[in-house]
Amino acid sequence: MSIRILSLFAAIALAGATLLAPPSVASAPHDPGVVRVDTGWVRGQVAEDHVAFTSIPYAAPPVDERRWRAPSPPDRWSGVRKATSPSPLCPQPGDGEVIGTEDCLYLDVTVPRGSRPGTRLPVVVWLYGGGFTNGGTRAYGAARLATEGQVIVVAPNYRLGALGFLSSPALDSTGGNYGLSDQQAALRWVQRNASRFGGDPHNVTLAGQSAGARAVCAQLASPRARQLFDRAILQSGACDTELPGRTQAERWAAQATSDLGCASAADVAGCLRGLPAAELVGALRGVGFEKVTARVKDRPWGPVAGTSVLPRQPGDAVLEGTAASVPLLIGGTRDEMRSFVAGYTPDLTEDGYEAALTDAFGDRADEVLAEYPVSGYASPPLALATVLGDWGGSIGTCPALRTADGASAHQPVYAYEFTEATDTPYNGVPLGSFHGLDLPYLWDLSLDQNPYPDLTREQEQLSATMIDYWAAFARTGDPNGPGRPHWPEYAPGSTVVELSTTGIAPTPSAGDHHCDFWAGLPR
Repeated sequence: MSIRILSLFAAIALAGATLLAPPSVASAPHDPGVVRVDTGWVRGQVAEDHVAFTSIPYAAPPVDERRWRAPSPPDRWSGVRKATSPSPLCPQPGDGEVIGTEDCLYLDVTVPRGSRPGTRLPVVVWLYGGGFTNGGTRAYGAARLATEGQVIVVAPNYRLGALGFLSSPALDSTGGNYGLSDQQAALRWVQRNASRFGGDPHNVTLAGQSAGARAVCAQLASPRARQLFDRAILQSGACDTELPGRTQAERWAAQATSDLGCASAADVAGCLRGLPAAELVGALRGVGFEKVTARVKDRPWGPVAGTSVLPRQPGDAVLEGTAASVPLLIGGTRDEMRSFVAGYTPDLTEDGYEAALTDAFGDRADEVLAEYPVSGYASPPLALATVLGDWGGSIGTCPALRTADGASAHQPVYAYEFTEATDTPYNGVPLGSFHGLDLPYLWDLSLDQNPYPDLTREQEQLSATMIDYWAAFARTGDPNGPGRPHWPEYAPGSTVVELSTTGIAPTPSAGDHHCDFWAGLPR
């Protein structure tokens, strides 16, 4: 994803800090908006059908000597902490400026009204997307998912960019992945505190979209996340998408250290820890995002395989059966790459299409062109978006289906394709069922620049059905239940469930997206 596209589709504005509130602890247990977590009392915002607790610290601020270290436990507090302000964003690019603060390791908890200790509702832990450089929990209002699904939703912030994923031997021997360690600290917080909100710490679903889904893949493959969650949901992200390895990540770290002026310092780690966060947000900015054909493994900031936190590539771990064998729900949108192609190359010509294929596939480009002739599409941008969305070097269908194929040998898998489309074009390119269009069907989104149209009455019904499916899966590991079409368990080569207002039914996703063809090409 380009920074410009991320700004359009994921950037969120910074708001104020959490404050302390003075109500007496003695009266707190009788107030539905007050809960005692392991570090103190918190007061949330009580609504008619839910209670939202925001900006609860799950780790100490990762600042000064804690920068680029595994998260430390948060401090305790006295009195009742006001948990009603938006969780602060971690440092990230904004609209022409750096926004966020390093003191960002907070999480939000949304519970249905009436949930209390002993209720034992399923817990959904949500990891946001944004290319591991943008995003935050504050964009995702969880009231509908929590109340209609009768689940507790926990959404943690995690460190991004160089602050979350710099893999430098000058800092430590772990290989980075501080953002993944943050997510694991949040999962441990859930284990300690879910029951205090009426949740079941033994029934936790780890879910995410886009980069958040790839983070879920990393946690599936991480030995340090074992026993921290019981099911997994991957939306528009695949474990089969290759991550950069440690050697490449350390090369990027060396380049960033040099660019930041710390390579020749007597104390490299001290030099890096002394830099303003804004300088670090700009480190290697744009690397791996220069062109729409770039792959995940071309990008410096994100999970790194071959490290103590993530020893194996997630795709290998899933295929071998060494990943966590938990029930898996996986899928994506039909036209994942249209918005990106529209942002990068809306005026692509036929010659430009062929050049893009050559850039991406080298001497195999003619084979791709034969499989996807430009004459078969309304325009060269739509042809390229189809190629990239099927191939999935960045985001796409076939890596998700390969993930489902590999996982199905070891655990229950339920696969879907979201095909509901929008007629709204971007830069003249029809967006169709673009990346992220499924989000407003599960979340009440709060974005500075919102590309999502309001839902129609029929789409609101699809939203309700999807929430039922997601919540049932979180509850039992099976999305099925009364009042909605049957969702069969996935098997290699079988159909997946299509989700749209025109019907919920099996669809031959692998055939539609030429996955047999892509199986024979380099990834």
